[in-house]
Amino acid sequence: MIKIIYKAFLAAIVAVHFSSAYSQPVQYPYPVQYFSLNLDGQRVLMAYMDVKPVQPNGESILLFHGKNFNGFYWQDVIPSLTSEGYRVIVPDQVGWGQSTKPNIKYSFEMLANNNKLLLDSLGIKSIYLIGHSMGGMLAMRFAIMYPQMVSKLLLEDPLGLEDYKKFIPLQPIESLYKNELKATYASYKKYQQSYYPIWKPQYEIYVQAQAEALKQNDFASVAWVNALTWQMIYEQPVIYETNKLIMPVLFIVGQEDRTILGKNLISKEQQELHGNFPVLAAMAAGTMKNARVIILPMVGHIPHIQTTTIFNSSAITFLRKVPEHL
Repeated sequence: MIKIIYKAFLAAIVAVHFSSAYSQPVQYPYPVQYFSLNLDGQRVLMAYMDVKPVQPNGESILLFHGKNFNGFYWQDVIPSLTSEGYRVIVPDQVGWGQSTKPNIKYSFEMLANNNKLLLDSLGIKSIYLIGHSMGGMLAMRFAIMYPQMVSKLLLEDPLGLEDYKKFIPLQPIESLYKNELKATYASYKKYQQSYYPIWKPQYEIYVQAQAEALKQNDFASVAWVNALTWQMIYEQPVIYETNKLIMPVLFIVGQEDRTILGKNLISKEQQELHGNFPVLAAMAAGTMKNARVIILPMVGHIPHIQTTTIFNSSAITFLRKVPEHL
């Protein structure tokens, strides 16, 4: 009885603390639609925003979010693209955001195929593709699998520019799961603070968007999916296949970005040897047929949030240019 009362007391404290962080749910900037998929015998729903421009230019752009985010955090990029006439498709990948979070085997191939099926359902045969962080890994995999669909590829601080298995110790899925179960609003915020050289109050909304998952009654299922997708990034490098990317590619990376999957699992000395995004992006670009790198000074892991105007301007300039003048 004492244990039950104690747990209830802790739950009440957590609820008060959590509600004080924010009381209103984060609202996506555009209407959310759902696409039905069958994965490993399970019916799942993939949430997405389909934002059409007032004056279409006939081109479509697909935006892939990172692991600790969802489609919401593209809110300041979407209007810049639609104002140029682009139709913008913004999915929450299966396992994230407002999409179903099934207990299945996650792979970049599966996620890429989900997006291909979504585009097919919308009648879209050619896209410009933009991916950030984990979404950059997914964007590279999509472009390798469906090169005929991707006219240009923009990679914003993509993960996977090095093989994490070579220097990050293997983590049993049970350990990853237990760690994810410990997540709190404070822990999410602390991690997101590492993405910026200087934290600003306006970044708080993106912590709130990630922390929406903490409100779910079955948060354990979310934690399990978070563990599975951490394992996916760890086990499925794409860096060895970047030479297959034949379309024009632009890297936009923050000069200060030192993000490493499992950074806390290695020593400070080892951390200094990895995660240098300007160097990694330059090396990856060197393996590609037609790629260049933009390095943004004093910028961290998320240029499209920290320096939105510069990111949007760079992206639009890249999209406008003909391939020969990349």
